[in-house]
Amino acid sequence: MADDVVVQHDEAAGRFAIRLEGAEAFLSYRRHGQEIDLYHTYVPEAFRGRGMAEQLCRAAFEYAKANRLTVIPSCPYIASAYLKRHPEYLPLTKGATA
Repeated sequence: MADDVVVQHDEAAGRFAIRLEGAEAFLSYRRHGQEIDLYHTYVPEAFRGRGMAEQLCRAAFEYAKANRLTVIPSCPYIASAYLKRHPEYLPLTKGATA
């Protein structure tokens, strides 16, 4: 797994990133007031299957939770896979009832 990776938050660029041996995995977002639109997750092919996307998503959802933001899960990976495996984050998403 990717437990030893460091997720960096670049707020100016609107992304969470993991630096990987000359490459980068990232999750891009747009912030609109109290909403954060998580719209694109990318992991270089050589690093897929190691939990990198999972780490990026966790960092983004924890950031949203800490800042009381509503998450818009526009990224297909987040909407179709991540939230199914991590329903504990569903209450943070737009349209969820708490």
